[in-house]
Amino acid sequence: MDFKAINGGQETLCIKVNKVYDWVTRQVDVPLLAFDRGDLGATLFFDCPGGITPTPGSDDPCAILGGNYTVECFPSDEDGNPIDPLAPGAILCTEIPQPEGRASGQFQLPDGSTVVLQKVKVLKKGFIVIRVTNPAGEVCTSLPIPWAVSEKFFLCAPPGTFLQCEITDFECDANLICRPLATPGTFEFQQLDISINLCQNVQMEALVKLEITADFCQPRTDMPFVCPPLAFPPQCPTVFPGVGPVPTP
Repeated sequence: MDFKAINGGQETLCIKVNKVYDWVTRQVDVPLLAFDRGDLGATLFFDCPGGITPTPGSDDPCAILGGNYTVECFPSDEDGNPIDPLAPGAILCTEIPQPEGRASGQFQLPDGSTVVLQKVKVLKKGFIVIRVTNPAGEVCTSLPIPWAVSEKFFLCAPPGTFLQCEITDFECDANLICRPLATPGTFEFQQLDISINLCQNVQMEALVKLEITADFCQPRTDMPFVCPPLAFPPQCPTVFPGVGPVPTP
């Protein structure tokens, strides 16, 4: 939009904004989530169509779907509904309070100078769901599986600053191993490994008031709406209106 300043409208303004004190990006690999057969029905639960469920959600996807399957992994909320992991607040990212506050330390910069930074501990946690599908279209879906990872950052984070965290990329991969049994064509769950990788922006911010000199602006000129001229179909003046009878060909 073409905003223009109002002539003579410049003045000193006081505005309230979030000031960024420090900002880093980092990839984080969540510790591998590994499940064996003893976890099925104990800490890992699947819901399959027509499954035998002595314990609710303890279906064996290998026994029900067979040895030919595809596996997908997607982020979810605590109820198992798919979510956009990049949406604000979709994945919890919060600072871990430290009893003695953020510890400070001196660090040497590449140019030889030193800087004082604070240690900030950050917790990220969420849920993922595993979906297993065979060629017949039968699906086994896990109950939401929780994951969490904590990290420490050394940042310019003086008292009064707060953590602002943004997830910029999310990747989840799952590998399911089904063990064949003595009876041909039958399988049982052996192992499930899940890897999660994140990319993140981590910022330390504080709400500050700034004095700036600026111009007021006004909206651009609106585009006028002009009605189009009336259009009439082309005439046949040699035929109508005429001055006499139409000649016979």
